[in-house]
Amino acid sequence: MHQGFTWIDTAVLVIYLVGVLLAGLYYSKKEMQGKEFFKGDGTIPWYVTCVSIFATLLSPISFLAIPGNSYHGSWIFWWAQLGMLFAIPLTIRYFLPIYSKLEIDTAYHYLQKRFQSGNLRILGALMFIIYQLGRMSIIMYLPSMALAEVTGLDVNMLIIVMGVIAIIYSYSGGLKAVLYTDFIQGTILIVGIALSLVAMIGSIHGGWGTVWDTLTTGHKFMLENEVWFSPDIISSSVFIIFIGGGLGTFASYISSQDIVQRFTTTTDMKQLNKMTLGNGVVSIFAATVFFLVGTALFVFYQQNPDLLTTDRRDLVLAAYITYELPEGLTGILLAALFAAAQSTLSTGINSVATSWVLDIQSVLNPAMEMKKQTRIAQFISLGIGILSIVVAIVMAGSDIRSAYQWFNSFIGLALGALAGMFVLGAFCPKANAKGALMGFIVATAVVLYLKYFVPSVSFWSYTLITIVISLIVGNLVSRITEPNYEAPAGTTVQSTRS
Repeated sequence: MHQGFTWIDTAVLVIYLVGVLLAGLYYSKKEMQGKEFFKGDGTIPWYVTCVSIFATLLSPISFLAIPGNSYHGSWIFWWAQLGMLFAIPLTIRYFLPIYSKLEIDTAYHYLQKRFQSGNLRILGALMFIIYQLGRMSIIMYLPSMALAEVTGLDVNMLIIVMGVIAIIYSYSGGLKAVLYTDFIQGTILIVGIALSLVAMIGSIHGGWGTVWDTLTTGHKFMLENEVWFSPDIISSSVFIIFIGGGLGTFASYISSQDIVQRFTTTTDMKQLNKMTLGNGVVSIFAATVFFLVGTALFVFYQQNPDLLTTDRRDLVLAAYITYELPEGLTGILLAALFAAAQSTLSTGINSVATSWVLDIQSVLNPAMEMKKQTRIAQFISLGIGILSIVVAIVMAGSDIRSAYQWFNSFIGLALGALAGMFVLGAFCPKANAKGALMGFIVATAVVLYLKYFVPSVSFWSYTLITIVISLIVGNLVSRITEPNYEAPAGTTVQSTRS
């Protein structure tokens, strides 16, 4: 055990931060204008975008929470990650061909093309922007609190440094700079966590064999009271977690601008398929390593109970990194935690700026020239970045975690209902804008009611419920209001294939 966060670790962390900033500036040295700022310049390889999607979806909250859950409980949430096994084929088979053919600029551009409604495009963008602002603030707040607690560094300084670096390269280089820095940060993340697992197994009596025994015979993979399958949606069985986790990922892939923006970097279906499949492989591998880290932490602290410095599940990994890993490696791992935060942050800043300009401003003012669009996007990047820093500092000054959970679940539910609109549009050629809007409103209301008045219903089933309600209500209202409506050519699964 070393003395916590040392000057060597500080040096490693500083070198990492400077390196990321320089890389971001390097990729943003060519001035990006208009569509290039929002969609890249067409030269970005599929594997860079693939790792970028992984780095975007894996927030620092996951970095700390997944090993924490596996340390305190079992591997039951691992099945949520395996839901990608059906989320990815669904996305590749049904949605990527439509997005590629229509050459959409943003996720919500699809809603406008499909339902011929600028208002639906604006609604989708506003829901996404509000959600992202809350998400970015918490993504600066939580890891900064964890880092401050284990390193002794000032929490506000950590928030400001994290935010300012992400703002600089998001502001100057557009999507290309974000994607390349995400690629670097995603790689550091995977290498860092794999190194910590190797170090952990090396410090456990009996090594890998003991970890494996704990998983299999020690009921760490599945607790005795956990069930594989239950037909009701109330209990969190493996089945409902697998379906719910997969549908949640599917919803992000098809309707969340930060992910769909990656798909707009190319219209080549081969590249899109490689990107999406590659993301699935990287994500499932990384999730498995994170769950193994949690089990290894459990074994390590069972063998060395006197070394345990915290019992808070979201801090167990951070404490281990700080006190048990060799000097230097601690710095690399804390840099990986920073990487998780910054990649999600820079993506958030860029996707909000893109959505604001292309989905809201260009609908309200279609004649706006490219140069002005880019300038506005840069100012939005700056504004949303600064606002996120301020909100994160306010959160750090008051215990606002519960308020955030309320906020996140509230908007997260609305994003689930948003996915219902996309599914309705793609699969139901007779669904119109009125049906889509009513489906969205009813699905959001039902799930909010379930959340606050029927908490026994597992939240893993929410996305399934919102999609089913959107389809039923959307079709009914469409048939009543406009029985002869037909979707524009190329906007549905049926017309893309024909």
